[in-house]
Amino acid sequence: MKAHPGDKVRVKTGEGSYDGILMPRPGLLEKGFTILKLDNGYNIGISDEKIEKIDVLEQYKAPEQQKRELEHNPKLPLVSILSFGGTISSKVDYRTGGTYADYTAEDFVQMMPELEHVANLRAKKVAGMMSEDMAQDDWKLIAETVLYEVNDKNVSGVVVTHGTDTLHFSTAALSFFLKNLTKPVVFTAAQRSIDRGSSDAFVNLLCAIHATKSDIAEVMTCMHGSTNDDYCLLIRGTKVRKMHTSRRDAFRPINEKPLAEVSVDGTITVTNENHRKRSEGVTSIQHDVEKKVGMLWMHPGISPEIVDFFIEKKYKGLIIAGTGLGHVPTYSKISLLPKLKKFIESGGVVAITSQTVYGRVHPSVYSALRELSAIGCVFCEDMTPETAFVKLSWALGQTKKADDVKKLMLTNIAGEITERSNVETFLI
Repeated sequence: MKAHPGDKVRVKTGEGSYDGILMPRPGLLEKGFTILKLDNGYNIGISDEKIEKIDVLEQYKAPEQQKRELEHNPKLPLVSILSFGGTISSKVDYRTGGTYADYTAEDFVQMMPELEHVANLRAKKVAGMMSEDMAQDDWKLIAETVLYEVNDKNVSGVVVTHGTDTLHFSTAALSFFLKNLTKPVVFTAAQRSIDRGSSDAFVNLLCAIHATKSDIAEVMTCMHGSTNDDYCLLIRGTKVRKMHTSRRDAFRPINEKPLAEVSVDGTITVTNENHRKRSEGVTSIQHDVEKKVGMLWMHPGISPEIVDFFIEKKYKGLIIAGTGLGHVPTYSKISLLPKLKKFIESGGVVAITSQTVYGRVHPSVYSALRELSAIGCVFCEDMTPETAFVKLSWALGQTKKADDVKKLMLTNIAGEITERSNVETFLI
């Protein structure tokens, strides 16, 4: 009998025999080795040349998932849950050690039955992918799917489950794509997969569903507000950023206070009154984008020739994550000004942001900044580089005229620009 990953096997070699779980071979591992998970939990690699025989002791059977219909409660609002994959949709198969996006939105209810007491849920798995694999076309798919649900008069709000790595790109995209938003669109995710004891998925999802009952008609994220399971923060989709690789409270508002705090019991405390209110009407979509937009992160010794790539490939837009107030090398042998000027003269738009994340760029504090302004660069106020990247892609999808694109970049479309910096918004 041929052995497959997950089977309990006995591997016999000239040096002895080993019992354990046959593991899938990672793509990065050198070929010619068989991986075995021993009973003590450790993995070993056995050279295929030494293996004389592999006996299957026990075949692996994947656990069956039984699903049931969700009961309708006429006293509760209807919330649509759209699943787009990511860690919140990932299950760890402890037998094989794999983590994969497989759970549908119905599975969330199966694992967290109390959700049925919060709202009537309409669940749909739209895609199963990790967010690092997403691109502009995926933003369009999310927007089109959300639009359909938002314009259903029976739906109180929409929850979107998504991977964490590029969550803030997608929320920024939908913030620009959806026009005249009439009800909450809440993105949620998980730093740790949904079947781990330390998972943040359940609290995030519960609070996200509570958030759809609020009066805040914005595209926003709902993620842990602390490392405990006590409350989540609602953060505007154009002002959120992932600030830690693994902490449960990794998502923080940048240059703005969170819109609200949502407790696990459903209490919603508004902390920022500057938001759209729930309303009647029809939401529309404006999701044309320009894919040829790049981003450059400034660093000491950067080569100006890197801009040539964007010119030769006929890119239409370029986001500069500058240092400090938006600086790039200017008065040295590696000055980027000549190349950036050439890019602009070829019809491209250069937008300046800061890699400090917090604070805002300024076109006239230093002479070097004035040089950038003089050649036609647009300074993006207090937008994060990620939000500016999404906005420039969207703006170039609306018009090909550089001057009109610059005007759009400096127009507050979806709360991405704050009129005045607030000292209280740093590191909150």
